[in-house]
Amino acid sequence: MQELTTTRHNPQIDPFTHVWGWEIPVYLFLGGLVAGMMIISGYFLFSKRYKENNCACYTLPIISLILLSLGMFSLFLDLEHKLFVWRLYTTFKIASPMSWGAWILILVYPIIITNLLMGPPAYIVNRFPQLNKITTYINTRPRLIQNIGIGNMLLGGMLGVYTGVLLSTMGSRPLWNTSILWVLFLVSGLSTAAAFVHMIAKNISERELLAKADNGFLIIELFVIVLMLVGLATSSQVQIQAVQLLVGGPYTAPFWVFVVGMGIIIPLIIQLLAVNHKIKHTPIAPIMVIVGGLILRFVIVAAGQFSHYINAHFH
Repeated sequence: MQELTTTRHNPQIDPFTHVWGWEIPVYLFLGGLVAGMMIISGYFLFSKRYKENNCACYTLPIISLILLSLGMFSLFLDLEHKLFVWRLYTTFKIASPMSWGAWILILVYPIIITNLLMGPPAYIVNRFPQLNKITTYINTRPRLIQNIGIGNMLLGGMLGVYTGVLLSTMGSRPLWNTSILWVLFLVSGLSTAAAFVHMIAKNISERELLAKADNGFLIIELFVIVLMLVGLATSSQVQIQAVQLLVGGPYTAPFWVFVVGMGIIIPLIIQLLAVNHKIKHTPIAPIMVIVGGLILRFVIVAAGQFSHYINAHFH
């Protein structure tokens, strides 16, 4: 990821021009969304919901493959030395977040594809009829299916955690340098995934379950945001100045209006009313959650870049 140059003597900047670009926030968002969908699909497999033909666990793998590939392409576009990306796979450095991420992303593909082979779309089967043998082999082994579910949840969790760890290990950025950022990104990924699957699920009981689960994720996400802000506000001077970017600074409006208000509180109220049968389920709330999750990444990435130790001396 390319380093961003900043103007030292003008810390009060336009929050939407001082960014890496769209590639990194989009990559973090899609990575978190896919991680959440893997965990949900894995849970459905493990809990034997796959026995129902309209289970979302049959449609999520193909969507996950497409979105993950788009996310990796987005990350590739941001790389400064694109021709040398293969070097990430010639070694493994245990202390390097990028090395962990590169291998996690590669390991995620086989488990998603294995999940896909449980019930591949008709257009794939028509082109590759030999896949029927693999599908039959998997579907006649319940223990294997449960292990695929466990693999989905484990690797999905690792992918979701990694999207936050990637930023939090950068000690030169006080806003990112918090141990709770990975929790925020993981919960946000689960929330956006639950919202997305809630919209596309054909099984009514799954839609109800995911709406309730999303309410839980939204409450946890709100709690984690408060903990992160309090943690930064009670830390060193540079972290206090970093959190002021979100509380009274140039990123206050997008963070509190679009992330917290539109992305968490309003959809939470709508979905609480829906699951208690006060109003009908509506796609409006899930869409707001998904958009809020995307804006969260843009705000955290943009504000984090500005919150470095040099700018801390010019407030």
